[in-house]
Amino acid sequence: MLGLIAADCLFRDLPVAPEGDLSRVKSHVVSAEALAQRARLLELGSALRLGRGEERSGGRDKQSLLACALEAVIGAVFLDGGLDAVRNVVEPWVEADATESADASDAKSRLQELLQGQGLDPPEYRHVGREGPDHDPVFHVECRIDGRTAASACGHSKKAAERSAAQEALATLHEVSGA
Repeated sequence: MLGLIAADCLFRDLPVAPEGDLSRVKSHVVSAEALAQRARLLELGSALRLGRGEERSGGRDKQSLLACALEAVIGAVFLDGGLDAVRNVVEPWVEADATESADASDAKSRLQELLQGQGLDPPEYRHVGREGPDHDPVFHVECRIDGRTAASACGHSKKAAERSAAQEALATLHEVSGA
């Protein structure tokens, strides 16, 4: 149901966007990572009933549990109020997450295009560290341009860390160039 509403919302809001872009944004919007992030904003973890083992292992902040819990809440909204009620709840999330996803995931492409336009090699993303518990890791990544570190960032997945590093590198390059 979430995928259906996300696809419909994106198609209506971005009618001329290429199919691949819509598919990529929809995938992000309905991903466990995005759902868990939304569940954290709603403090849904505090409402979970967990066993002792899950409680001890940090289950209230575990991505998979939070994503599933939010999907269950969406299902409950549907059972209580129907599809229109779910749309009213979900569409603002889709619109906000779609904007964020488009900005973040395009950063790697924009950075690569910018560098290629200047005759430089594509950026290299070097994974330099990982910390935190297994259920909530934080990955550290460097974005290297022309053999030098242009930016460093972290994220809850390697991809998220790479996207953040690309955004930082772009911001730094724009500051340097005065654009």
